[in-house]
Amino acid sequence: MRGLEVMARAHAPIPLDVALSVAPGELLALVGHSGSGKTTILRTIAGLWRPAEARVRVDGVAWLDTGAGVNLAAHRRRVGVVFQNYALFPHMTAAQNVMAAMDRACAVEAARILGLVNLTGLGNRKPAQLSGGQQQRVAVARALARRPQALLLDEPFSAVDRATREKLYGEIIALRAHLRMPVVLVTHDMNEAQLLADRMAVIETGRIVREGPTAEVMADQDALRAMGIREVAVMLPATVAAHLPDGLTRLEAVGGPLFLPGITGAPGTRVRVRILAHEVIVARTRPEGLSAQNIIAGTVARIVPGAGPAVMVHIAVGAHEILARITRRAADQLALKPGDPVHAILKSMSVARNHVALAPDRPGDPALPGT
Repeated sequence: MRGLEVMARAHAPIPLDVALSVAPGELLALVGHSGSGKTTILRTIAGLWRPAEARVRVDGVAWLDTGAGVNLAAHRRRVGVVFQNYALFPHMTAAQNVMAAMDRACAVEAARILGLVNLTGLGNRKPAQLSGGQQQRVAVARALARRPQALLLDEPFSAVDRATREKLYGEIIALRAHLRMPVVLVTHDMNEAQLLADRMAVIETGRIVREGPTAEVMADQDALRAMGIREVAVMLPATVAAHLPDGLTRLEAVGGPLFLPGITGAPGTRVRVRILAHEVIVARTRPEGLSAQNIIAGTVARIVPGAGPAVMVHIAVGAHEILARITRRAADQLALKPGDPVHAILKSMSVARNHVALAPDRPGDPALPGT
């Protein structure tokens, strides 16, 4: 199999028993409580730690196989790592940091890669002369300069403020159009994971308790409850249609137009909108005289009971779903059942700007190193 395959078992320093795979160009998010084993898995892939029993294969080549006595040193593994504290060389410029990761230093190539992470013209600055967000971009550029067969992101945005983090999300999503290697992201931020990841693996005490496409994991109330999370949400694809004089942006989505607080992006830009289940109201018929601007037609796909007084209504909208968390009482009063036509109602102001992100795939863009 091409891509990344990992199996690791250990009893110390923490219990670990995981097996996962990541396809080329795919981003897998490892989410879970602190100490659950997420970073230990990354360290195993990178060659910074060896479990008692483990296999790491990339594009069919063994980097680690304890049974066969294979254990490539970290510097021999073609892997790019972005740490949460950047780990830049403070005495080197941005360009020199990038060239330090190359097999053969090339200033022209370093400048090209810095340009891909929006740092054109800043190659001569040292880390202390850069903002936190700019330093993180240098760290990403350096990881890509290794021409990696796998890219590992360890809480890469935790050291920057929220506004910078949101901007970096968009840049990582745009970069993904160029990436052809498997990417593993460690994060505790579910919004971050949902915006960036194709698949998610929920890690608890060194084991994978739920793994699958991001939309499925984020709709799994049991998996989220195990992490103490109640914020169930979906990502709905849409296209920027127009920026309106009243400050709203009109998007075209599969269920009809969406009106959201002004977002960046020229008309035609493809985005994904994060819709929280508790912000959605369900109506049997299309309502009139509401202040809510977004009324999306769909069909009840299924109704999943919760542990408390709520149920989760899965509303099919084309090939996608919107989730609505409503009370059992409301579901009974509406007499909802699978196949019923309904309307999902969403206030424009219930969607924060940081819950709208660029769509991750843009075919035809040039590839980055290592692709």
